[in-house]
Amino acid sequence: MAKRVGMEVSIAAAEAVRQANVDVISAYPITPQTHIVEHLSEIVANGEMDAEFFCVESEHSALSVCVGAAATGARAFTCTSSQGLALMSEITYIASGLRLPMLMIISNRTLSAPLSIWNDHSDTMSIRDCGWIQFFVENGQEVYDHVFVSYRLGEDRNVLFPVIINMDGFILSHVIEPIELIEQEKIDQFLPPYQPLHRLHPDRPVTMGAFALPGIFAEAKKAQEEALRSSMPKITETWKAFGDMTGRYYHPVETHKAEDADTLLVTMGSCSETASVAVDKMRQEGRSVGLVKIRLWRPFPFDELKKAALHAKQLVVIDRAISVGACGPVASEVKAALYGYDQRPSVYNFVAGISGRDVTPSDFIKMVDKAEIEIEEGNKEGYEIYGVRE
Repeated sequence: MAKRVGMEVSIAAAEAVRQANVDVISAYPITPQTHIVEHLSEIVANGEMDAEFFCVESEHSALSVCVGAAATGARAFTCTSSQGLALMSEITYIASGLRLPMLMIISNRTLSAPLSIWNDHSDTMSIRDCGWIQFFVENGQEVYDHVFVSYRLGEDRNVLFPVIINMDGFILSHVIEPIELIEQEKIDQFLPPYQPLHRLHPDRPVTMGAFALPGIFAEAKKAQEEALRSSMPKITETWKAFGDMTGRYYHPVETHKAEDADTLLVTMGSCSETASVAVDKMRQEGRSVGLVKIRLWRPFPFDELKKAALHAKQLVVIDRAISVGACGPVASEVKAALYGYDQRPSVYNFVAGISGRDVTPSDFIKMVDKAEIEIEEGNKEGYEIYGVRE
């Protein structure tokens, strides 16, 4: 029987890293991810984990250490938030360009200015195009589960990409939830030791990240792009293998009461659970409303989104970040996915819950109400920041 315990989500993430037999942990503390690496430092210091822990001088150095470790064939881990991710952003492109598998958990927090420690998705949206496989999770169990999924997936020789798990800061990182822990024997079977395809070794010299002239750069980036897109079958295959082991199955796009709905909420991250409560209430009132949850952010699940959403009359897309001067980043992806279809639904976009402002079930109902009225009156591609005080 799997063991179910109450545990802070950050501690559960750290325990999963321990169970994954990570070789190198490199991190710099920043709210609200600090509890993860604090617990990992205790685990390593107490001899409960055979790993090297590097407390470096910056987030840029933290990811640089992981790149060097992964290049030698080590299983590497880091995590960060907000300005820390911004400082580290240069190295995110290097890790994916070198096709080095590793895991980073982003405890999502808003980017300043003004300074804020609270949650939204502005930090991770700043590196959405960095070439990592990227997941959004809803609760602590999904954080814990995706540590194992991420390592097995990223280290697959048909994939070889770094992976990001996005978990909402404070909303998940600092709360205690029931976590079903997996027996170590099962983890060891699911996630065998990493066997790198190439590694830096003094006896067998290789070149990684060499200078590229214009005559070959485009070809290198095309190869990277095609490889990331081609990882989709392996992503679904890995999720299925994990589900077969635990009974918990994950998919690129997941739905709740969406099959016959005229209006669909579209969400990512922990707010999806709150949105499902709102959908249940609207259904009880006889309204034709459902929910589409995007779990896989990169590679973007175009086909899966179309299958889930094209039948609807309107989509109400909730973004947790502002793309200044445009609509929300999730809405722009949704619109791109549905472009060219004559019968595509209208897309109304709200930016909600930025910098930790509460978004309750009643707020989701109000957004659906507003979107349906606006679309009925002809504003079929509306965009607004929800809840701004006048």
